[in-house]
Amino acid sequence: MKKICTSLLLLLFVTIGAIAQTKTLYATRYKEFRPSIVTFADGHQSRQQLTNVFLKNGALLFLQGELTMEANMDNIVAVDFPGDRSFVAIDKQLAFLVDTVGTNALYCVELFDQESYERNIRNNINYTDISLGDQISTVTTDLNNEGDYQLPVFRHYYILYNGEYIRVHERELFRRLPKDKRTLMRRIMAMPNFSWQHEDSLLQLLKAISGATLNEK
Repeated sequence: MKKICTSLLLLLFVTIGAIAQTKTLYATRYKEFRPSIVTFADGHQSRQQLTNVFLKNGALLFLQGELTMEANMDNIVAVDFPGDRSFVAIDKQLAFLVDTVGTNALYCVELFDQESYERNIRNNINYTDISLGDQISTVTTDLNNEGDYQLPVFRHYYILYNGEYIRVHERELFRRLPKDKRTLMRRIMAMPNFSWQHEDSLLQLLKAISGATLNEK
């Protein structure tokens, strides 16, 4: 039996069309909680012994006694898990680096299917919702059978371009990129094997717009 307790603080969930890359038995990125270094907006860093990444919304989780609590992502800018990945906070979600091209980069947020998660919660026998105030609600869920708790994990991408994060979506990129970069983007999109769900295609797009940027410098 596995117990997960979360504090929901003004959550932001970004839905982007994607293909499930894998399935998970766990609601967290790591099976076991592990140490991390958390960097806050004011530059302060804090070493935490037992932390994880919540695949429901990309938030940081930490243990408080026997409870698993969700951190307030408003003040967190980065989380480093020594020996594994480093994450940056984008739209209050922890995203890991896929690759860089010059000063630009491709980031990925992994989230499991929200509908499958909520359906699993509804089907569970042990469910408790304890209100702790107007803005905080603590939800405790017992996952009785891990074998039945297999959720598809989706990858959602962001591009760091000229110091700004842009959600990888055709309409959003066309809105945010300069005109000359939109022309390059159209050329990449017209290639036979281009796909918004494949990292190779996204990196090719990033290289195209970054190459033009670097040549201008």
